[in-house]
Amino acid sequence: MEGAGWLLAVTGFAFAMAATPGPNNAMVTASGANWGFRRTLPHILGISLGFPFMFLAVALGAGEALRMLPWLTGILRWVGAAYLLWLAWRIATAVPTAGNEARGRPFSFMQAALFQWVNPKAWMIALGGVAAYATGDGTAFLVQATLLAAVFTAVTLPVVAFWTLAGVGASRFLRSEAALRRFNLAMALLLVLSLVPVLWP
Repeated sequence: MEGAGWLLAVTGFAFAMAATPGPNNAMVTASGANWGFRRTLPHILGISLGFPFMFLAVALGAGEALRMLPWLTGILRWVGAAYLLWLAWRIATAVPTAGNEARGRPFSFMQAALFQWVNPKAWMIALGGVAAYATGDGTAFLVQATLLAAVFTAVTLPVVAFWTLAGVGASRFLRSEAALRRFNLAMALLLVLSLVPVLWP
């Protein structure tokens, strides 16, 4: 069983990675502002459960495959970046309807869960977390990887919910269509900027 020091370090790492601005947080903030908390809940759960699942998959083999095939890492990075740019364009061009609710629909649970596989920041966190904190062998490695995934689940859910509520709160001040458009443009720009440290480390 891992000690309290290891668990504290892992929790700090998970919180720092989950709380800082990135694609997931920018998207749920925009979703909260445009569609409210209840309609964004599947998106929240998709991130909170989809990323830990991805993390375990990386720990149990996907990460090693990428290390053996570095060209595949590059392809995934640029495919993910292209998809994020498309999402940023969708957010920036979202057209509010009556009541200032954007047309279209928020991410579903499955869309949000699958998005983690093309999210460059998620790959960086997963690979970095496994390398730094899953250092045991055999059963010890499996225990560490499982605990890491569990910690990320516990930390990510409230953090992503907070970012969503920030968007919901911001929407109360976005009384006009023009104000909501400006907010969406700002969230789209944040999404694009989140790619900078990933593509140009």
